[in-house]
Amino acid sequence: MSIFGSIVNAIFGGAKAAGSAIAGAATAVTGVGKPTPMTREQVEEMIQKKADETGRDDYNWKQSIVDLMKLLDLDSSLTARKELAKELGYTGALDGSAEMNIWLHKQVMAKLMESGGTVPDSLK
Repeated sequence: MSIFGSIVNAIFGGAKAAGSAIAGAATAVTGVGKPTPMTREQVEEMIQKKADETGRDDYNWKQSIVDLMKLLDLDSSLTARKELAKELGYTGALDGSAEMNIWLHKQVMAKLMESGGTVPDSLK
């Protein structure tokens, strides 16, 4: 499983259509078998639920990819973040810089929102 897939699984579990399970979804279903995109607030609500369940409410997961991965009990090492960067198409230096980590966090949140809690085929 991809690292992004592990992130999705850790947040949404095995649910294939988590986005449609969220009440008040801001966007419509994009077609048969297509995921329903979620808002940032909906994604953050799901992650906060994980933080509440685990008692890890002191993690800066809204800004830090490392803290987000730690919250989800995933490997947050430089090696894992390099692999995630490759999966998501990062073209900068794979050196664990602040630039890379900020980019990773933004991309992960964007992909979570657009995929509605499912792993896109391109990231499986």
